[in-house]
Amino acid sequence: MNNSLRIWFDAARPKTLPLAFVSILTGSALAFSAGHFSLPIALLALLTATLLQILSNLANDYGDAVQGTDNEKRLGPMRALQSGAVSLQDMKQAIYLNIALTVIMGLGLLLFALDSLQNILIFIGLGLLAMAAAIAYTVGNKPYGYVGLGDLSVFTFFGFLGVSGTYFLHTGTIDMSLVLPSLGCGFLAVAVLNVNNMRDIENDEQCGKRTMAVRLGQEMAKRYHYLLLAGAVVAFSGYLLMQGKPVWISVPFLLSLISVIKHSRELWFTRQPADIAPMLPVIVKCSVITNLLFVTVVIVQTLTS
Repeated sequence: MNNSLRIWFDAARPKTLPLAFVSILTGSALAFSAGHFSLPIALLALLTATLLQILSNLANDYGDAVQGTDNEKRLGPMRALQSGAVSLQDMKQAIYLNIALTVIMGLGLLLFALDSLQNILIFIGLGLLAMAAAIAYTVGNKPYGYVGLGDLSVFTFFGFLGVSGTYFLHTGTIDMSLVLPSLGCGFLAVAVLNVNNMRDIENDEQCGKRTMAVRLGQEMAKRYHYLLLAGAVVAFSGYLLMQGKPVWISVPFLLSLISVIKHSRELWFTRQPADIAPMLPVIVKCSVITNLLFVTVVIVQTLTS
């Protein structure tokens, strides 16, 4: 791969992109279970969500570099601006380009999926809010990620809006049963952010970045993490059991416990933030496996109806 392309590929943080994928996949699977599924809508939603995730990652790179949080004490992978491979101006231009692509893809999705002007305008508003949230997380005079509100934002956009919004694009309706799978997706997405924040807890505290992990402290952040994982498994399991299908169909979802428990045990025995650094791809994998098993069971339940 060309070196310049490699730099931007890494700046997009491809290992985090499955978070966008699973919320769209979950919402689409639930729409399929309701008898409404469109492959073009699913693909357009996936592309739009991926672009939003990349926008968040680029803006985070820019914001943390300007704030001085990305420094030699940070434990995570070297970022594009931190390494000097990309200038602030280059990153700004990349963010502007990403915004343009996101708007084009998002409008294409809405015009294809929705007929009502009111619904189109509502989703345009939600899209603008999502882009603003992606940028304001670390960019600006008062980035909300620096006061501990990142968890709430991730929970909202990767949970309720990601799942329920995708479902609505397929079906044109919203169902209260979406609450549990939305909670499951949201909790797992926050768990990914929490591992990232526990890894950087010491440097973030020194730089004035008051993430939830910094506010809680390392040990309480671990307990918070276990609650997120347990909440996700309970929420997904609860939804599956409420469908009135034979219990044996839902049993394969319990395989997710293997990944969840293994990750939880490894986290329990960590003593330093440096011990947590290798766990980011592990929790992403855990999140993807749990969501995919849930989606698989939902589809099997539907096909055996």
